[in-house]
Amino acid sequence: MKILVSDPLSEEGLKILKEVGEFQVDVMTELKPEKLKEVIGDYEALIVRSATKVNKDILESARKLKVVGRAGVGLDNVDLEAATQKGIIVMNTPAGNTISTAEHSLSMILALSRNIAQANASMKKGEWKRSKFMGVELYNKILGIVGLGRIGAEVARRAFSFGMKVLAFDPFLSRQVAEDLGIRVVELKELFEQADYITVHTPLTEETRHLISSDEFAIMKKGVRIINCARGGIIDEVALVAAIKEGRVAGAAMDVFEKEPLEPENELLKLENVIATPHLGASTEEAQVNVAIEVAEIVRDALLGRGIRNAANYPSVDAETYKALEPYINLSEKLGMFSAQLVEGRFQELNITYSGDITKHNLSPLTMALVKGLLSPILQDTVNFINAVALAKERGIKVNESRSSKEAEFSTLIELEIKTDKESRRVSGTLSSNKKPRIVKIDGYYVEASPLGEMIVIQNLDKPGIIGNLGTLLGKQNINIAAMTFGRERLGGKTISVLNVDSPVSAEILDKIKKTENILAVKIIKL
Repeated sequence: MKILVSDPLSEEGLKILKEVGEFQVDVMTELKPEKLKEVIGDYEALIVRSATKVNKDILESARKLKVVGRAGVGLDNVDLEAATQKGIIVMNTPAGNTISTAEHSLSMILALSRNIAQANASMKKGEWKRSKFMGVELYNKILGIVGLGRIGAEVARRAFSFGMKVLAFDPFLSRQVAEDLGIRVVELKELFEQADYITVHTPLTEETRHLISSDEFAIMKKGVRIINCARGGIIDEVALVAAIKEGRVAGAAMDVFEKEPLEPENELLKLENVIATPHLGASTEEAQVNVAIEVAEIVRDALLGRGIRNAANYPSVDAETYKALEPYINLSEKLGMFSAQLVEGRFQELNITYSGDITKHNLSPLTMALVKGLLSPILQDTVNFINAVALAKERGIKVNESRSSKEAEFSTLIELEIKTDKESRRVSGTLSSNKKPRIVKIDGYYVEASPLGEMIVIQNLDKPGIIGNLGTLLGKQNINIAAMTFGRERLGGKTISVLNVDSPVSAEILDKIKKTENILAVKIIKL
């Protein structure tokens, strides 16, 4: 079997692959897309870092490809949907750079506090200006962590050793788990208002893009310091520059940027109280070795039939079983993604009930897929089929799975009850006759909705004119309704309406829908 390594990989990882007699390992870095497309057809596996773009065009030329291994966390450079359609397993190494990124984040906090970079530059000019570089202590300061996953938790542990107090915001983390670590969980607004330092550790999604912008800087404590070693784009750089110039923000330490590589004329580089590094979060010898070893091992084991780990698009079952379960796996993941965006509050408990034909199968892959879907809107590439249930457990979310022997209304039904610290909701799904996923119940209301694209879920009173008002409002905004379904408890009572629309719904349009007469609540869901 032939393996192509198209980005630099530590020798420790290459050695693992080369020791397998059945493997031919070819290292060809800096391939142009045209050349990669030309040669990829001969390979069973491809190992990349971030430089190689594994797009649909490349994958269509991959006649033999079984596995793509990404030495790192993000999968921005791999077309996951195209790979899935071709039956190619995509795996990453989500834990390999945890410590290195956490340490870099704390290094940035220290450098920012004591003006280390600026003082060093001054000294090398032959200057001795002690008073210019007066710093601040970390002791007793409040660190606000946005996103308390593996990296965020490691940053917190290290901050405690400096005597810092830690606040955290993470919608998928139970308060109990955080408090057991000595961390106080707060809402985002409170974190912004109280923190002396704010560090972000979330993926970049539509929801987290410019999560910190002008409005957020306006409510922060004067003299706050900002750190980003996660993803460029989470912090609005234009707003950050303005906040620093106004004196609201005392300084910033940035390892990632909205556009990389950073252009020399970027305003951030012109500010003395900004420290910038060129995306070094995972750039330690140990991290490079760790991810190389991990990606080599998971690719080796997948090719030799020893099992699949860290798969972003494939649960751990044999190919024949996967083929039978695939429609149900797709349904489960969609059900999880839909439900995650429907509920309010921090997840505490998931109760999953399977009934009908599906109960004849091993249900573990379905539960994994459902939990992956549930966590994906916020955790993105860091959650996959393999680690989803473990991540839920880490965050204090109880996952209960059961089979129902009761006679079901549907040939197969997957029911999910989500309990949060604010509410409890139920969503049920099944497969249509052509094996497509369908949402058939929301909180006991019967609906018939396709979990696809952009959706609007509305709770409203069953009064005349609702449908017409919605149609008119969306029509005026040039938003076409692709499908619409309603479920009501009784005539004149409460109703749940689900709409599939062909265009994105802006915040302005959402606000207009909320203000429409007899509308009780609205949620935008993106699948």
